[in-house]
Amino acid sequence: MVTRAPEQSRELIAQLEELGAEVVSIPLVSFHSVEDPTEFDQAIRSISNYDWLLFTSQNAVRFFCERCWELGFSCSELQTPRPLIAVAGPTTAAMARERGFRADHVARHSQGTALAKELWGAVTGRKVLLPRSDRAARDLPDALREGGAEVTELLAYRTLMPEAAAQGTIREVSDGDVDVVSFASPSAFDNFSDALGRVRLKEVAKRTKFAAIGPTTAAAIRAAGFEVAIEADEASSRGLVRALEDYYLRTPENPT
Repeated sequence: MVTRAPEQSRELIAQLEELGAEVVSIPLVSFHSVEDPTEFDQAIRSISNYDWLLFTSQNAVRFFCERCWELGFSCSELQTPRPLIAVAGPTTAAMARERGFRADHVARHSQGTALAKELWGAVTGRKVLLPRSDRAARDLPDALREGGAEVTELLAYRTLMPEAAAQGTIREVSDGDVDVVSFASPSAFDNFSDALGRVRLKEVAKRTKFAAIGPTTAAAIRAAGFEVAIEADEASSRGLVRALEDYYLRTPENPT
């Protein structure tokens, strides 16, 4: 089962199907613009007041750029002469460049905390703008502030559960036909848990493997008290597929 939003799951589904997997797509997250963009617009118009602009996800890039375009700005012109742009991981960097940004620093890993650690020293005493989801974790801004940065958190988009997701999820996993449920964010797992309820989730976990796209998502699943059987080293579709393939090469018996 792939629980990613449709606009982000195409590559993952195609790679899995190419390897012979039967994929059930039930998006457990959807992304939406903020209801009141007043603060968003003010941040964009005053972007030159910031020393750094940090992107930790493709969605942050996407919604930031869409709002820029709606206001009549191009992403490339916002970087003259500052702010500098830092992104978490190569996937987010690729989207930032595609949208016209110059990526001044690309973190080796896709975790927000990894980005903060790599920027320590460079952000000390600097103003940092951090566009993010309404459900983003606290670890990144906290780490940046520990490093001496003056951080402005900007609500750039909302993460919601699609209306039809709950019943589809319950039906698929309750029937026992799903061998692996893959999660690309803590929000996806939270919505999965909400859809099933704690009692049913425990029953599903006994016969179904949980796969996480990276350490942040894996940590959220474990914190909820569940095992992560498959964890990607690289937080990308390719990394998740590779982790799934490696797992079943090591355990070649019939799937659960």
